[in-house]
Order: sequence, then structure tokens, then C-alpha cells
Amino acid sequence: MELKTIRYEIADGIATVMLSRPKRRNAWTGRMHMEYRHVLEQADNDPAIRVIVVTGDPEGGAFCAGADMAALEGHSEKGRYDSGTTADIARPGFGIAPEFDATFAYHFGLTKPVIAAINGAAAGIGLVLAAFADLRFAVPGAKFTAAHGRFNFPAEFGLSWVLPRIIGLTHANDILLSSRVFTSDEAWTMGFLNRLLQPDELMPYVMDYARKLADGVSPGSLRETKRQIYTDLHRDAATAVTAAERLLEEMIKHPDYKEGVKAWMEKRKAEWQG
Repeated sequence: MELKTIRYEIADGIATVMLSRPKRRNAWTGRMHMEYRHVLEQADNDPAIRVIVVTGDPEGGAFCAGADMAALEGHSEKGRYDSGTTADIARPGFGIAPEFDATFAYHFGLTKPVIAAINGAAAGIGLVLAAFADLRFAVPGAKFTAAHGRFNFPAEFGLSWVLPRIIGLTHANDILLSSRVFTSDEAWTMGFLNRLLQPDELMPYVMDYARKLADGVSPGSLRETKRQIYTDLHRDAATAVTAAERLLEEMIKHPDYKEGVKAWMEKRKAEWQG
């Protein structure tokens, strides 16, 4: 697929996915969603890639300003919602578990951790993208909003499910019922963000964090731990423990277990097989 709205780069085992419509503040379109899922599928299927970083084109002055207003006007004129995607859209993360087989929930089915580097405003779908990432780092003063209330929309794409699980019901109700604008500083106090970083520190910190994941954690451990986290949201404690014990018995047989122990003892970087 030709990439027109996404910039995609690979280096040091990290795939960087940049939402790039700078003249429209990196606003979301059906085309962008097609390209986004295409590159996520590529990254997830590439054994050389260990971590995925999602950010906004800095020239756009936003992480993602939400749905493009032209698309919203199109919905109004048609009198119905049109995703702007086609039936051949890529399906990254699908097929792992039924509860992940839906738009944006597919992030939980990916085998690689996704880090959101939020370098500006995150509105509507921009907030959704951040919420479905595994880790979130942002610059101070960035404006966030769910935005749906002003358009007579429901809470979009599972925000009503994911936000209470990240920040608790009290904060989630405030954000979703009011659709108010809040800043990344407030999001930090709510527990939505892992860290606030100055603009010139954001990408260096995120890339260093991603490299530490790629180098210091075995790919199998990243994959299975991520799957445990989101699968266990639907389980009772005993089932989660039993599943973890079963995984331990399976994963201890993998060569990466022996390599991890040996590298630790020899005080060197592990050479993971994946």
C-alpha cells in the first residue's frame, strides 16, 4: 500500500508510526485508518521488530486532532456514519481472542507493545489511539478531549470500556459525560499517562525506553505478558494464575530462557531468538 498519511520507519528493532497530515493537524481519515492498520500488520508480522511507537507529525502541532471535519460533514450530509475504509482493510491483532476482534480493540491482540508518544493535542480518535496504546508519554499542556458530546455521538470506539480501566470510573465519567477539554497535566494526575516530558525530551526518552524493551526483555515475554494483561481483564484471579503457571511451563523450555539466565550471569546483553 502506498503511504500518503502515515510515515513509517524501522530502526533498532523499533517501528515508528507517524500520523502525518500536518496541514490538518494530523486529523484522522478513512485513508489514514487503512494505512495505520496496514503498517501495524507489517510491524506485528516482522520478527525483527520488538516495539511499536505511535506519534504525530510534529509539523502538525498535534498528536491527532480527531476526525477530519470534512469527514464529519460527510456523515451529516449522508445521514449515516461512513468509516471511509474498504473491505480489504488489514486486520492486525485479529484472531487472537474474540474480545479483541474490533476496531482499535485490535491493539490488544498485537504481539508487540505499542507506545504512544503524544506530542500535542489528542481529540476524539486521537484520544482513542492513546487509550488503546500500552504505554503513554506526553508533553505538558497538550489538550485532550473525547469530543463526542458536541456532535451527538456516543462515547467512541470503546472509550467507555477502556478509560474506566485506566483511570477509574470517577475520572472516566467526568471525561466522557462532559466531553470537556482537559490537559495532559491533568491526565498525568489521573493516571492516564506514564510520564510527562518536555517537547525536546519526549522522543529521545520514548525511543530509549523502547530500545530497553527491545534489548532487555525477550520477545516471547513481551508477547505473552501483553496477552495476559488484556485477557486477564476478563478473568477471575484463579484462572489468571492457572494460565500463568501453564505459560511458565511452556516458556521455560524455550532457548530464550537459557539465554536470559546465561546473559544475566555473564552481565551482558541477551541475544534473543524470539
